[in-house]
Amino acid sequence: MSYQQILSQEELAELMKASETQPVLFFKHSNSCGISQRAFAQFEQYLQAPESQGIRHAVIVVQHARAVSDALARLVGVEHESPQAILVRAGRAVWNESHMALKSAVLAEAIRQH
Repeated sequence: MSYQQILSQEELAELMKASETQPVLFFKHSNSCGISQRAFAQFEQYLQAPESQGIRHAVIVVQHARAVSDALARLVGVEHESPQAILVRAGRAVWNESHMALKSAVLAEAIRQH
């Protein structure tokens, strides 16, 4: 399974619209943070899990797309953190977690439950 790195407001808008028919898991990543590097490795491991099928995945590298990260926070009402995962269905955040809690099994469980 793969993910889409989003850099623009237009890409964010397209994914929010897509969330009407297919869940989207957004992963906010800081490429200058050790905790975020560990969390991103867990995200990549989760992408190999069966739960990742049927879900769209989007990565926002905050150093490259801070405005997109801030826009997502406003749209779904979840305060920005990084690393952070936000599961969006029908334009609404149904689950989110951040920092050390971002483990492959936690992401897979969130998909199963929501």
